[in-house]
Amino acid sequence: MRKAVRFLLVFALVFLPAVSFAGDRFDGKWLTTLTCPAKGNTEGYTWKFLSTIQNGNFHGERGTAGEGGYLLIEGPIADDGSAKLSANGIVASRTYARGVFAHKGEEYNYDIKAQFEETKGTGTKSQGLGIVGRTCNFDFVKQ
Repeated sequence: MRKAVRFLLVFALVFLPAVSFAGDRFDGKWLTTLTCPAKGNTEGYTWKFLSTIQNGNFHGERGTAGEGGYLLIEGPIADDGSAKLSANGIVASRTYARGVFAHKGEEYNYDIKAQFEETKGTGTKSQGLGIVGRTCNFDFVKQ
């Protein structure tokens, strides 16, 4: 019985720190850059804002909650750096977001397929109900 307890203790001390470290390896402050190019009559734009990864979970906010131009991005990051993040926002102006549902003050959402490395990452916005043919890209840089 003592051998079994010792084995479990040694196993826990050796392997559990590696498991928790893998989930935290991206933790820290990140500079998020969202770039959406111009398309047709719709203006392009670039937003830069700080985001945080804590316990392997991404959280980024731009603007003021409840107001036009607000964007919230959240989601877990897998140990291999892959992520499917969720973005929720509020349209600031039709100038930058033309479409059937793109009225000032309207809410929108989309997914972001992302891949993180130790100090950088990239992502692409899903097409959703946005502007057909306009791909928005994300760059993430650990601070």
